[in-house]
Amino acid sequence: MTDQEHLWERRVITKLAQASLKEQRRARRWSIFFKFLVFAYITFVLFAFLEPDFTTTKIATKHTALVELQGIIADDEKASADNIVSALRSAFEDEKTRGVILRINSPGGTPVQAGYIYDEIVRLRELYPDTPLYAVISDMAASGGYYVASAADEIYANKASIVGSIGVRMDSFGLVEAMEKLGIERRTLTAGENKALLDPFAPINEEAVKHVQTMIDDIHQQFITAVKDGRGDRLKEIDGLFSGLIWTGQEAVEFGLVDKLGSASYVAREVVGEEEIMEYAVEEDVLERLVDRLGASTASILSKELISPRMQ
Repeated sequence: MTDQEHLWERRVITKLAQASLKEQRRARRWSIFFKFLVFAYITFVLFAFLEPDFTTTKIATKHTALVELQGIIADDEKASADNIVSALRSAFEDEKTRGVILRINSPGGTPVQAGYIYDEIVRLRELYPDTPLYAVISDMAASGGYYVASAADEIYANKASIVGSIGVRMDSFGLVEAMEKLGIERRTLTAGENKALLDPFAPINEEAVKHVQTMIDDIHQQFITAVKDGRGDRLKEIDGLFSGLIWTGQEAVEFGLVDKLGSASYVAREVVGEEEIMEYAVEEDVLERLVDRLGASTASILSKELISPRMQ
């Protein structure tokens, strides 16, 4: 075979290889395009037909409404006042609701968020006097969790539930001696002599401590007043009741912090008289969930299609 024939064969093979490579790239681009198209369609369908904020399991008959308060009561948590209050309002506004259960499993949270929920429960009970609200403590209702529970008509708990912790805390620490040993110099500029209040890198200021202690004592008294208003004559006069101590559900019944022992299903069946339970809950915004999930899916597709090596 002549050199020209060899050259011709190499050219033909090269052209075929290039054509095959172009076809593979074209097919890959179309694959990515159609996958994005499918995601866009799914996004449209979900956004068009799902309720964006509020979800319930619809029951057309009379029922007991259930609202879950789980975790820390704080503005940026699932158990924020906005979420719990919205769920409670929807439960009370439903004409089929015969009673509302607020099931609590919380170690507490901020006094402001707990106070918002407490005040809204009081308002809803006055607005809907024929619809009782029962707090049911599962594992724990401590501090802000019990603050909220005390606004209910009655409180139920398990005999092993943790109840109480009626107190207020503010945490800090001191690193002055450690800084001195390490030779670290503190440089903080403030406008206002108390702007760096309780700075952990500065020596303790007794006047600042006294001021903060007065503040948390005031918040503690607000907590105590709310519990007394909610529980009334059911509270027993015992030492340490408002000292921050915790008790079991069984002990809490003896002290008047809890009315009776019982679960949510027991309260629905035996107290409210409507065994059918309908849960009310504010969920994460649908669009936010889709953006998070689609973002992760898109990154996965791109990594597989454009980055990962392949053998065809």
